[in-house]
Amino acid sequence: MRKKKTGFFGEMRQNFWLYMLIVPCILFAIIFKYLPMVGIVIAFQDYNPIKGMFGSEFVGLDNFKYFFRGSQWLQITFNTLYLNVLFIVTGTIASIAIAIMITELGKNWFVRLNQSVMIFPNFISYAVVAMFAQAFIGSDDGYVNQWIEMFGGTPISFYSEPGVWPLILVIIRIWKGAGYGAIVYMAAIVGIDNGVYEAARIDGASRMQTIFRITLPMLKDTVILLTLLSVGNIFYGDFGMIYTLVGDNSMLFETTDVIDTYVFRSIRTSGSMGMSAAVGLYQSLIGFFLVIGVNALAKKFSPESAIF
Repeated sequence: MRKKKTGFFGEMRQNFWLYMLIVPCILFAIIFKYLPMVGIVIAFQDYNPIKGMFGSEFVGLDNFKYFFRGSQWLQITFNTLYLNVLFIVTGTIASIAIAIMITELGKNWFVRLNQSVMIFPNFISYAVVAMFAQAFIGSDDGYVNQWIEMFGGTPISFYSEPGVWPLILVIIRIWKGAGYGAIVYMAAIVGIDNGVYEAARIDGASRMQTIFRITLPMLKDTVILLTLLSVGNIFYGDFGMIYTLVGDNSMLFETTDVIDTYVFRSIRTSGSMGMSAAVGLYQSLIGFFLVIGVNALAKKFSPESAIF
C-alpha cells in the first residue's frame, strides 16, 4: 500500500506535540544567539552606554586597529589557539580512554562507583579548583614541591614559571571534564552491534585487538562531529578556568593570557566596550571560517560525519 504524502501543514498536524518540543530551543536560540547579533554594530563605534547603539559615534575600524596595533595580539591569539588545541586533543583522548575502560569492565557496583567518581569533578566550581591548586602548587611548601623534594629535586615556584602552566591547565581540564565528556563516547560504544564483537572473538581476536580494530574505528564519526563542534569555539579561551587559576599574575601571561582574559583586563582599565565587541567579532569570524574549513575536510574524507 502506497503511503499517502502529506504537505507541510499535514506534517505539522500529525506531529504537532513533537514539534512543540522544539519551540523552547528555537526561542532560546533566537533570544540569546540571534538577537544579540544586532550588537555587532558596537564593534564599529566609540560606544557610550548612555547614548546607546544608535547614538554612539561611528569610528569605523578604529577599535580593530587599537587591538591589532598592540604588541600583545599575536601572543594572546597563539596562546588561545595553542591551549584550545591541547584541550581538544587531550580531552578527546582521555574521554575515549575512560569510556572504553568503563564499558570493558562490564556492569557491577565498582564500575558504577567509578562512573560517579569520574563525572563528579565536572560539578566542582573553578573557585574550588583554584583553592586545590593553591594547596598543591601554590608555594614551596605545597604538596607537589614536597614530593619533588622527597625524591631529591629542587622545588619549583609554579606561580612565577609560565612554561609549566600549559601542562597544569591541561591536567586540570582533563581531571575536571574528561569523565563527563566520556558519556557521549560510552553511548556510542553501547550502540555498536554486539554481533561484531562476537564475530571477532570467534575469529580469535584479543580484547586489545577488538578495541583497536572495532571500537576505535566505530567511534570515528563521533570524534569528528565533536571535534567540529569544538573548533567553533577554538578562538574562545576558557575564561572561567584561566582567570580563576591565574588571575592578574603578569608573570604567567606569556603562556596563559588568552583573548578573553585580555579583553576583560582592557574593559576594566579602559572601559572600551567597542574594542571588546571588535575582538568578539574577530573571534566569531575566525571560528566561523575554521568550522567551514574543517567541515569541508570532514566532508571529503568522511561525508557522513560532516555537519552540513
